[in-house]
Amino acid sequence: MRNPFWRLKSLPWASLLQVAGLAVLLATAADLLLAQAFGILIQGLAGPLLPFLRLVMLVLPLGAGFGIGALGIVILERLFANLYIDTGTLWALVPCIVLVLFLKEFLPIPSFLVSVGYPQLVGTIVGIFVIGKRHWRRW
Repeated sequence: MRNPFWRLKSLPWASLLQVAGLAVLLATAADLLLAQAFGILIQGLAGPLLPFLRLVMLVLPLGAGFGIGALGIVILERLFANLYIDTGTLWALVPCIVLVLFLKEFLPIPSFLVSVGYPQLVGTIVGIFVIGKRHWRRW
């Protein structure tokens, strides 16, 4: 009888954790720059554009998650080109990114959009599987 956990043991976890760490590091740097830009933007805005900014702030966490997932796939394809990427590898990248985001919460780094939450998780999954679409059908 075949071991159902064999596939989990054969995934490249160390490489995926490196990819997740690099993706979260780059996203955190972009997050800090974006927070500074929004701070300047909010100071310059008058009353009429503030409701629009509130709507944008509802969508930004989902977009940040999408960007982290997409960045993870791009890093995986470029820097770790020797890895075989299939659906299992894409699904294994999701908990790696979530783990690194969770560990980032313990660091004294201010966070504007890059954090652990449901919108970021959904955005990460969508970003991974939209950008990694060509790897879905590989067996």
